[in-house]
Amino acid sequence: MNYAAIFSIALAATTLAACQREVVVAPTPPPAVVAVPVPGPAGPAGAPGETGSTGLTGSTGYTGSTGSTGATGATGDAGRMGNTGNTGDTGLTGSTGATGDTGATGQRGKTGDNIVVVPAQTR
Repeated sequence: MNYAAIFSIALAATTLAACQREVVVAPTPPPAVVAVPVPGPAGPAGAPGETGSTGLTGSTGYTGSTGSTGATGATGDAGRMGNTGNTGDTGLTGSTGATGDTGATGQRGKTGDNIVVVPAQTR
């Protein structure tokens, strides 16, 4: 807290000093010397004066202004990758398919011809 107050006072003094214009002072002419006639020799020195009273205490200074807000903190590191999930359950067996259509009926065969089978010759 003390550092903040000292810093605020130093900053205010620097700011005010930077805005203050330089005062141009013209040199004053030397005072004119006036000859004063002295009537005779000086007398003995007087007694020392009494000590003056203590001066008044100064008033309390103003409270310093609030400090600036701090900067935003750094972004945190990325989190670790999570574990792989469990394997799901096996699905149910599908239903039996529908029965296919009946095939077309063939043509009626011819009757009356005899077929003779001749065995192959062996050599």
